[in-house]
Amino acid sequence: MLLELLVATTMILLTVIVHAVGLFLISHLLRVQRVDRDFEYHPLSWKGFGLTLTMVLSLFVLHGLEIWLYALLFLWTDAIETLRTAVYFSTISYAAIGYSDAAINPRWALVAAIEGINGLLLLGWSTAFFVTVMQRFKR
Repeated sequence: MLLELLVATTMILLTVIVHAVGLFLISHLLRVQRVDRDFEYHPLSWKGFGLTLTMVLSLFVLHGLEIWLYALLFLWTDAIETLRTAVYFSTISYAAIGYSDAAINPRWALVAAIEGINGLLLLGWSTAFFVTVMQRFKR
């Protein structure tokens, strides 16, 4: 159990760092790092649509990277046998859906459970980021 907790803690630290850097890069990409500036275009304009689409796709890529980090961990530790199953299992764990833990070696099930909590927090962080950016549009 201690090894599982150590691995899970390491993964939490890694994914939080990846997420923070990712949000910084997305913010920089969208040029919204200055809090005192509103966007100079309407959210329903083509530029507003492009910004929103860029932000949503960037967040998908960021979460996808974090899901793949867990999937690769599950493969590396032989907790799950195939890449496809590892990515699928990691996705449902990360999103806190958790259909079944039948695919994972019971020795690593605690890591999968903690991935669910980690994913939930990171998804919430992304939601807060998204709402904050959308509030900066001029209406």
